[in-house]
Amino acid sequence: MDIADEKYVLLTTTRRNGATVATPVWIVRLPGGGAGFTTDLDSGKVKRIRNRPEVTLQPCAARGAPRPGSAVVTATAEVVTGADVAAIRNAIARKYWILGNMFRVAAGVRRLVRHPDETCGIRFTF
Repeated sequence: MDIADEKYVLLTTTRRNGATVATPVWIVRLPGGGAGFTTDLDSGKVKRIRNRPEVTLQPCAARGAPRPGSAVVTATAEVVTGADVAAIRNAIARKYWILGNMFRVAAGVRRLVRHPDETCGIRFTF
């Protein structure tokens, strides 16, 4: 099974001081290759990826417990914004159907109430 076929992966990013931070995230396969997920533009993940794009991914449970015996995959992460996020959002809506669409609606309401679109995508290349 490919890492993009997993439901959740443990994304490990690196802070400027060298400390690593592991965060469970959804993951989807992207058209044209690679994988990705969406997050808030001002999240810590985005800041760390902009500083050090080298990350690792490992299959995990929803709360981040790595799946025993699963392989760690090295990837390069890229922050994408604007129209490039649409492909990731669409892939999430297809793969996670009910939950993905619930989050999409909630994000739309949040944009109306709070801010313009502050969502970005993270694209992985392997």
